[in-house]
Amino acid sequence: MTKNLPPVRKFSRYGDIVEVPNLVEIQRKAYDDFLMVETPQAARTDEHGLEGLLREVFPIYSYDKTMCLEYVGYELGRARYTIDECRKLRLTYGYPFKVRLRLIKPEPVEEEVYLGEIPIMIGGGEFIINGSERVIVSQLHRSPGVDFSVDTSTIDKKLHSCWIIPERGSWIELNVTKKDLLTVRIDQSGKFSAVTLLRAMDENLSTDADILRHFYPAKVVKRTKSQTENSFAKNITGRFAVGDVVVLKTGEVLVASGTQISESAALEIAASELAQVEIIDEKPDDLDPLIINSLAEDPCASHEEALVKIYSRLRPGNPAQLEKARELFHEKFFDPQRYRLGRVGRFRLNRKYGQDVPEEVQVLQPQDITNSIQYLLDLRAGKGEIDDIDNLGNRRVRTIAELAAEEFRKGLLKLRRTAQERMNLESPETVSPRNLINSKTFSSAVEYFFGRGELSQVVDQTNPLSQLTHERRLSALGPGGLNRKRAGFDVRDVHLSHYGRLCPIETPEGSNIGLISSLALYSRLDDYGFLTAPYRKVRAGILTEEVEYLRADQESGAVIAPADAADRDGNLRGPRVLVRKDGDNYEVAPEEVDYVDVSPRQIVGVSAALIPFLEHDDANRALMGSNMQRQAVPLVVQEPPTVGTGMESIVAKNTDMSVRAKNAGTVRYADSQVIIVDEDEYQLTKYRGLNERTCQNHVPRVVEGEVVEEGQLLADGASSFMGELSLGKNILVAFMPWDGFNYEDAILVSEKLVREDVFTSIHIEEYEVEIRETKLGKEEFTRDIPNVGEKALSMLDEGGIVQTGTNVQAGDILVGKVAPKSKSELTPEEKLLHAIFGRAGVDVKNASLTMPPGTTGVVIDTQKFSRRVNLTQEERNKVLTQIRDAETDFLRAFREYTSMMLKDVSRILGTEIIDSQTNKPLAFDDTATFDELRRVKLLCVAAAEESGDEKKRADADRTINEFQGRIENKESEKNKVVNRLSRGDELPTGVLEMVKVYVATKRHLSVGDKMAGRHGNKGVVSKIMPMEDMPYLEDGTPVDIVLNPLGVPSRMNVGQILETHLGLAGRVLGCRFYTPAFDGAEESDIEAALEEAGLPKTGKFKLHDGRTGSRFEQDVTVGVMYMLKLHHLVDEKVHARATGPYSLITQQPLGGKARFGGQRFGEMEVWALEAYGAAAILQELLTVKSDDVDGRTKIYESMVKGLNILEPGTPVSFEVLCNEIKGLGLNIELQKKSGL
Repeated sequence: MTKNLPPVRKFSRYGDIVEVPNLVEIQRKAYDDFLMVETPQAARTDEHGLEGLLREVFPIYSYDKTMCLEYVGYELGRARYTIDECRKLRLTYGYPFKVRLRLIKPEPVEEEVYLGEIPIMIGGGEFIINGSERVIVSQLHRSPGVDFSVDTSTIDKKLHSCWIIPERGSWIELNVTKKDLLTVRIDQSGKFSAVTLLRAMDENLSTDADILRHFYPAKVVKRTKSQTENSFAKNITGRFAVGDVVVLKTGEVLVASGTQISESAALEIAASELAQVEIIDEKPDDLDPLIINSLAEDPCASHEEALVKIYSRLRPGNPAQLEKARELFHEKFFDPQRYRLGRVGRFRLNRKYGQDVPEEVQVLQPQDITNSIQYLLDLRAGKGEIDDIDNLGNRRVRTIAELAAEEFRKGLLKLRRTAQERMNLESPETVSPRNLINSKTFSSAVEYFFGRGELSQVVDQTNPLSQLTHERRLSALGPGGLNRKRAGFDVRDVHLSHYGRLCPIETPEGSNIGLISSLALYSRLDDYGFLTAPYRKVRAGILTEEVEYLRADQESGAVIAPADAADRDGNLRGPRVLVRKDGDNYEVAPEEVDYVDVSPRQIVGVSAALIPFLEHDDANRALMGSNMQRQAVPLVVQEPPTVGTGMESIVAKNTDMSVRAKNAGTVRYADSQVIIVDEDEYQLTKYRGLNERTCQNHVPRVVEGEVVEEGQLLADGASSFMGELSLGKNILVAFMPWDGFNYEDAILVSEKLVREDVFTSIHIEEYEVEIRETKLGKEEFTRDIPNVGEKALSMLDEGGIVQTGTNVQAGDILVGKVAPKSKSELTPEEKLLHAIFGRAGVDVKNASLTMPPGTTGVVIDTQKFSRRVNLTQEERNKVLTQIRDAETDFLRAFREYTSMMLKDVSRILGTEIIDSQTNKPLAFDDTATFDELRRVKLLCVAAAEESGDEKKRADADRTINEFQGRIENKESEKNKVVNRLSRGDELPTGVLEMVKVYVATKRHLSVGDKMAGRHGNKGVVSKIMPMEDMPYLEDGTPVDIVLNPLGVPSRMNVGQILETHLGLAGRVLGCRFYTPAFDGAEESDIEAALEEAGLPKTGKFKLHDGRTGSRFEQDVTVGVMYMLKLHHLVDEKVHARATGPYSLITQQPLGGKARFGGQRFGEMEVWALEAYGAAAILQELLTVKSDDVDGRTKIYESMVKGLNILEPGTPVSFEVLCNEIKGLGLNIELQKKSGL
């Protein structure tokens, strides 16, 4: 396989103990677990997937409880269309979703109800939605649970607060005020005493005494017989009473609960007949007054009063009634449908407080509130820790499964409401599950989530890397997430807990910086959705093979050494080891180390791991390098980097742009269209345009007869060469200034790169046009277009469609189309005449599809789609022939599979299968019918059943089932083909026919194209020089690119220089180098490689000027750098306009290439002309060239007449200003006077 690739030398010293995991597992595993397609209905017990969602919504009861709709099971069928058909016809590739429901009434009725389609995941996380590939980005959000924080903005004291955040339901906020009161806020309600919430939560904490006993140590002070009144009074003076101190005889309250006992009150108590008093067993100075103060402020005295108080806060203006208050409070916190902490929320509460509440209990418990208040008291006393909400121990990932479940649930709840309403309206005798269910409510929720949801994005398919990183992206935005305008610095910043979990480098540069991030290489999710990082366990200073995945909170307190801390035998290098613990660095003895990193590169993500010498680049430039690799355009001829990191093959393997063997076997057939490995057939894609209009073209890499392993490369795709990611080209570069042409990061390029198509790329545009039935008649595809010359029609076929292989330029007709333009309805006679003689004449207008301005290319494919309506006899016969061919192909495949099955079963059983009718060995020929072939299968099954050997019987049954599955697949494909042929293509509503034209454009490297290396060293091509004028080495070799040396020191991306030196050594030695991040080549290694190649250690050479032949004074750094061509191509940006569309209100030309707009002459440009006093030019720009409608007409007339007269009128923008002033109620009039 790698015979065409140079050998590789690896500089890694530590290697990877753990292999890089499947990079797209986060998406696929989550979605598979959610849908459970392969799981039989009886085995679907998971409460978290689609099954759990349906069980939560069903059963549905009618309002009078006389009918009940129960859920039995669901089935996800086979997709109706292939992936390619969905792309072409703008359809969604999905499973038909059917739910089996049982309606319980006097006579139970069970039916299967179709609820729409659920999209199928292809590749590593893409879906085909309405013909375009989309991906659902995972969301990183604040985890449900409890978080404590402190406000230190007040000078005198710290104010602590606590949030209890559920997965679904109301947020509870507990706050300590400046007056040492504990208040609570439920969602956006007003603040009230937290004690009120306590009383409402738990009837056992309804009185002041109960609350005080719970939060403070209580003690009963008893009066002994020998004790004097003064002595007893002294013992209780200054202490706080737990309950009311009441004189028994009179009922007089001497001291209220929670009140400090004064000296006089103590004497009164001593003088009374009271034998004991319950007090708080803490000195007043040591006592936290928070609860006591809050009790004093709380107007409620019982559980019922607290419920009514909370009701009045949540529903202000409504009359407070106890039953309504009780009902509302129960809905808010104890109803699982409305309040749900979730598994994660319950887990975090249990972890924080050391509780053992079962995870199934996902509603709020009284102890959750009491423990939260107790923790606040502990924080005030200096115990416990506040939470860092930016720590990944407190943030979790919501995968596609969770996001989809939330949206599906909304649809199912709407479905439940409509079902309940219909139960009331329908007659019980005739009602059935299908009558009750409105599938549109569910299917529209699915369509919204996948097609228009905030986290549903069109896949970035510029190259395989961009697609892979898009699937691994995490977003803090989206529903329930942050807002980019309000997100502060802290949430965007790199956090200690990102180590090994999120890439600290790869993030966008704009307003989304820090909010959009990527998974680190080895990171994976645990069962709760928290990101974990792998570490090797250390026991007594010796590394073990045991790998543990730790959450950020589990890492707290752990002593962790870097990957390079151990030698090859697994011993930590002593006597002291540099370690990290809770974000600080220490040196400790090897025996104190708990864990060691599994790999030096585990800190970074996929894109950053592709940058060689990453450790020598400034982080800002590494960020740009990571992002720009995703923008590299796939080139016509691919080449892997001479200096790589070893990640190139791993990235290519984890994308679906290349074709790999599903099973091991022998290649039976291979060409550019199809590869057959044993029974597996792989259709190759030829020149298909991807989302970013880049080109996907499979190139076979195996030959007939070759034995392949499972997962082995069969065909390379975009930006892939022999299974290695190949985003750019290895180019000979020199770092030197050259006549100012590489000033400010500009790039000087040799003409050789253009002539040899080194950076040439193919881009494929898709153009489409539709035929609809209008009020004036039907539109038509035709070659007969009014007022168009024969030359313009020469490229069209009989049906008016451009011929494949045609070179087309801007303005050329791709599809001829005419539309009726008569203002009156046609009479039957006129319709007849048009049907006979066609539409030639004045009653049609030209509505043809033409090439847009500034575009050119070659037509590589045309496709026509139409509904099967009003077919001619010839067309009907053609369809019938195609259906017969499909049936014949299926019968042929049926015979082949049955023959192979017969041979395999006979071989397994060790005997020939006897035909019971003829008593001869079973056989059939090429004329066997369907019935005869089915009989063969039955005889095979019977022979297997009669076998006495259990193993043989099991093997035979497995073989029969395998071939039966293949036959069923073929039959399903045949049925699809027949169905499509008989019904026609499924087009959007109102569309009768549709034509798509695919035009491929070759884009050569040109001035204005953006290029970059992998280190953030980007620039724009400023000049393409003749090869003979480029600087050349002493042996006459001209360099390909000249870069500015000033682009290195200030940017601090020295990695590009090291790559340049090592790349040159690799070219001379005929090998490639792998230098992984933080574990790569050092300066001495590069010097040794240069020395081995017979090159100067400095990497500098004497260069000559190609124009004069004279030698440059200083030696110049020359080497091989991997350069990328980015998708910011000048051909797609250059744009010109003479006349075009105008804005409706301002009458000024529109802006932008997409809208065929003009160049804006703004305020600052006006100042420039004013400075020169160019009055005539200014007047022209501000009137006739902008929004002077009358002036535009007049200047056109003067140009037609050959005159040079400018008559400017009033700009429309002035009229708009006048109208706005009139809108303010001020009348403004423009009075024109002659002579002024």
